[in-house]
Amino acid sequence: MTETQKAPRDELVDHLPALRAFALSLTRNSSSADDLVQDTVVKAWTNFDKFQTGTNLRAWLFTILRNTFYSSRRKLKREVADVDGVFTAGLAEKPEHDGRLQFADFRKAFEQLRDEQREALILVGASGFTYEEAAEMCGCAVGTIKSRANRARARLAELLHLEEGDRLELTDQATMAVLSSASHTPG
Repeated sequence: MTETQKAPRDELVDHLPALRAFALSLTRNSSSADDLVQDTVVKAWTNFDKFQTGTNLRAWLFTILRNTFYSSRRKLKREVADVDGVFTAGLAEKPEHDGRLQFADFRKAFEQLRDEQREALILVGASGFTYEEAAEMCGCAVGTIKSRANRARARLAELLHLEEGDRLELTDQATMAVLSSASHTPG
């Protein structure tokens, strides 16, 4: 570790906003996302002896978060879900947002994607991971992640009634990153 490089425990806090955004995309609920991030941080903190210094801390944290989410999801299969989204919709506040596409419309379309497709877009689009890193975190082939992301982008375009060549006039950078067809592939 160099003088300018932070210790992994000190660097953890730098990743909290990205972890929360990923957790929110998985849980679709602010309170659940906060709980998921907290569980992830506790697990990471108590298992830092297993983290290999010099490897990708962000990918390690995202993997812990993802595994924690799916483990808890398996445990909660018997609970009644907010299928109609009535409760969740009541908690959301429509952001002030200019442009042709409103964030609320995007969110509704994004929530209609399959979990695997939504996860792929968040990882490679909004979180900036390469396809290779996302594939490793999800435990699948690189081609599978590419396929999920491409299918998700095509489905979003269909749901949002976008035609080839349409430009999105949005100010929200995370939304633009997810929809962008320019993916993060090694140069």
